[in-house]
Amino acid sequence: MSQASIEKYEALSDFLKKFYIPSYILSPAEAVAVPSTPPESPILVFINSKSGGQLGGELILTYRSLLNDKQVFDLNVETPDKVLQRIYHNLERLKDDAFACKIKEKLKIIVAGGDGTASWLLGVVCDLELSNPPPIATIPLGTGNNLPFAFGWGKKNPGTDKSSAESFLAQVIKAKELKIDNWHVLMRMKSPEKGSCDSIDLPPSLHAFRRASPSDQANIEGYHTFRGGFWNYFSLGMDAQTSYEFHSQRKLHPENFKNQLVNQSRYLKLACKQGWFCASLLHPFSHNIAQLAQVKICDKSGQWNDLHIPESIRSIVCLNLPSFSGGLNPWGTPNPKKQRDRSLTPPFVDDGLIEIVGFRNAWHGLVLLAPKGHGTRLAQANRIRFEFKRCSEACIHENGWRALETTIAT
Repeated sequence: MSQASIEKYEALSDFLKKFYIPSYILSPAEAVAVPSTPPESPILVFINSKSGGQLGGELILTYRSLLNDKQVFDLNVETPDKVLQRIYHNLERLKDDAFACKIKEKLKIIVAGGDGTASWLLGVVCDLELSNPPPIATIPLGTGNNLPFAFGWGKKNPGTDKSSAESFLAQVIKAKELKIDNWHVLMRMKSPEKGSCDSIDLPPSLHAFRRASPSDQANIEGYHTFRGGFWNYFSLGMDAQTSYEFHSQRKLHPENFKNQLVNQSRYLKLACKQGWFCASLLHPFSHNIAQLAQVKICDKSGQWNDLHIPESIRSIVCLNLPSFSGGLNPWGTPNPKKQRDRSLTPPFVDDGLIEIVGFRNAWHGLVLLAPKGHGTRLAQANRIRFEFKRCSEACIHENGWRALETTIAT
């Protein structure tokens, strides 16, 4: 460590020293300088400086003042895959260094951003295929913050002062590690008669989305095949159309989306503007899910069956988490009779099942605000397939996109 780094480390409280990572661990160019005691809970901090209005930028300054500034990363300056590949490559180089081995063994990650940012980090860590992947704590800086809420980190944007940051670090050191299901997405699109499918506007939260290799057995002649994954939810219809418009406007005018409450109110206004509170009057029958797509689910025996979608359903949400739209639970907890008669279970993040819920209109969605309120429970499945009959909006997390003649299986 440089003299300045040594002085900063020595000036830290015993509490903050529990998280401090010396620079030589983070970069092979740094001289080896080892503190007397390995940190109890070494962390890497990734912050989306564009999330939460100005909060992301303020959090970066706060965490860099509390820790080694080189262990705090701005995701808009350097991507997490490059950072983690560099650090783990360096840790492998230092495999005979006892201090470095302790860091690798106890390493944790903090990510500050929305659900898309958190999913980005989850995807990167997943793709590294580490034998001991670091657990990830999420600071809610987005609009919905379903991932942080589902794991107990809250859903409101946090304070950015030193006291708030230290309070969050205290939670991290005490937190219990939990696993989460990772849902694989397979998407096929019919090859267009003219043009190509090379530029597809998909949500950034769909991690590792790429065209399948020529040797991939999922390839079918006459189709383009893509693969990806998600952790939060996938939706089709009403919610997805609103999300698509919200995401499009935020992409064009990011300066208008700098506050969590403002973002949520804009989302609600879009739902009103699109007529989802009066769906039966303002939206034709052709907008119902049964008219947009054929849905199939896979049972425990591996058998694919058609899923009956009531004609009134205008939105389907496939949930991995018991949190949607800022902490609401569309699935709820089925009563003992329904658990017995329909083999339904409460939702869990690691049960290998995805909950499929339907909504008739926006008023139906507001039922979630009531105690024990829930949507129409359609099914639980370990795989689901949508065969779109025509162009439709779909949504993963809170980022909308258009699906055209597509089959998706999770």
